[in-house]
Amino acid sequence: MALSIVASGNLLGILIARILSGLVTQYTAWRNIYWLALGLQYAILLLMWTFMPDYPRTNSGMNYFKALWSMVLMCKKHAVVVQAGLISFTTSASFTSFWTTLTFLLAGPPYNYSTLIIGLFALLGILAICMSPLYARLFLDRLVPTMSVYIGLFIDLVCTSIGAYSGTHTVAGPIIQALGLDAGMQITQVANRSSIYAVEPKGRNRVNTVFMVMTFLGQISGTSAGNEIYARHGWIASGSLSVALLGFAVLVNSVRGPYEKGWYGWGGGWSFMKRNMNSADGMTVETPSGLAKVDAAKVHEADAEKAQRTSGGNTEDKQ
Repeated sequence: MALSIVASGNLLGILIARILSGLVTQYTAWRNIYWLALGLQYAILLLMWTFMPDYPRTNSGMNYFKALWSMVLMCKKHAVVVQAGLISFTTSASFTSFWTTLTFLLAGPPYNYSTLIIGLFALLGILAICMSPLYARLFLDRLVPTMSVYIGLFIDLVCTSIGAYSGTHTVAGPIIQALGLDAGMQITQVANRSSIYAVEPKGRNRVNTVFMVMTFLGQISGTSAGNEIYARHGWIASGSLSVALLGFAVLVNSVRGPYEKGWYGWGGGWSFMKRNMNSADGMTVETPSGLAKVDAAKVHEADAEKAQRTSGGNTEDKQ
């Protein structure tokens, strides 16, 4: 649940920016949004400098260039990082494509909404993202990341299809898409982060960097491609791009099973329930020295032996 709350910040920032831009553009000059962005960036810098703790380095012998190169090696070493990154790329592209082209759709006929009303559409997405603790309780805390990703992508595909092919006729289509796309995006993002959380216990920042680079590349690509396709072919064509991207994400998620250690296949089992409920990916346990991969069956055996010893000790006390 904690991971789902933290991961909400990225998507919330994008959506809150839409509301602010709509308000500023409606009542002042549009260039003022850039001055607002500049002020917010400096405010964030000041807050980080003041309150962010100074954590000790976990890799003291690694300089900046070695850290960059190690990220490339991570992609070669950990298939799950590449898989999660590709899924994040495609879902992020569909996300930004929708929110960018939505402005063009609602500003033109048959809607002709003002910039303020268009900006307020982001409240729908914020509502969906703020339900992250509910998603964690229902899916993320119980299911392995692979299954949670399937659920998120299914929600994305259904709602994006509805919005793409009905948006030019009724505003209900974009409303459904805004709610479903943001909910599915949040579920998918948190599940992907859970799957890569423990692959490098001493390099989590670098793993997260690789993941976020793929995410931001997807956002840039979706914005650019969505704009271009909308300008040439309209709303349905840009929505079809999002449907295709999400379909590709489903294929990428199906290449590897939740317990597969290689680049493809479903070795290790087909169970979609977490074998270890106390871990992010369902397979990793916390130890005093960090994170360690363990066999789930051995964990269950150890728990059973501990319970048996405890019950045996209680019997002797009674005697």
